[in-house]
Amino acid sequence: MTSPVSVVTGGAGFLGSNLCDRLLAEGHRVICIDNLITGSADNIVHLLGNQRFTFVQYDVTNYVTVEGHVDFVWHFASPASPLDYLKYPIQTLKVGSLGTHKTLGLAKAKNARYLLASTSETYGDPLVHPQPESYWGNVNPVGPRGVYDEAKRFAEAMTMAYHRYHQVETRIVRIFNTYGERMRLVDGRAIPAFMTQALRNEDVTVFGDGSQTRSVCYVTDLIDGIFRLMMSNEVLPVNIGNPDEVTMRQLAEEIVELAKSKSKIVYRPLPQDDPKVRQPDITRAKNILGWEPSVSRAEGLKLTERYFRGKLKL
Repeated sequence: MTSPVSVVTGGAGFLGSNLCDRLLAEGHRVICIDNLITGSADNIVHLLGNQRFTFVQYDVTNYVTVEGHVDFVWHFASPASPLDYLKYPIQTLKVGSLGTHKTLGLAKAKNARYLLASTSETYGDPLVHPQPESYWGNVNPVGPRGVYDEAKRFAEAMTMAYHRYHQVETRIVRIFNTYGERMRLVDGRAIPAFMTQALRNEDVTVFGDGSQTRSVCYVTDLIDGIFRLMMSNEVLPVNIGNPDEVTMRQLAEEIVELAKSKSKIVYRPLPQDDPKVRQPDITRAKNILGWEPSVSRAEGLKLTERYFRGKLKL
């Protein structure tokens, strides 16, 4: 029996590389495409000797062609942290629009099933809490975060258009805050920032008064939910994330304690359009996919702290 063939764009990134691991474990042949603008070859170096793994350095905003049969296309290419998409605003918009168009074209040409990695940022600074998939969002299209939020909203619309007009089999996952191994030390997101600062005994920087919330999901749980979604028959968006909501202040305190750090928590002004709350309603994922997270925050943070400690050579 031949192995299923998966194309993973953004496959050298934090989530993409963890997805490549899961697909190889499931017996897939994996073609990983990444232009390494925010991804890192370090994330996939352990896979380079695997005969079922191929890495191609390429920008998927250009025409995408792959030789031979393809069963699945997983579109994960995009800057994903505020630091990245504020640094690369045009590239972020292009990979969400042109990159989605080109990868959907590949799926159509190969008669492959397609999954779009969308985001909870499509909900913006939400006026509905927790956020169900039926909520249309509260996004500022001309604010600094709009380059990411609107790129993903457009990508969802493009994906549904290919499904309806070209009958491409499509899936859309709305990813909520995720953490774990292979996050970069300087990423701009809360957990890497808090971890790095706490492990170095530097001041831990919390934006606003720390009362804003996030719901953080450990990476293996997230990848499991995404894999289940691709293998399901669900066409409409599905939230994947951990509904265990925590304030930024509490998260910083937990990380300082875990790291046995001497760090003090300090507060800085909240960035423009930063969401005040974020919590997924995962009812659809439970009902359709039989999925819910299994790794507790305490357990996931412990694994992540060990990874960061190793990266910092402490």
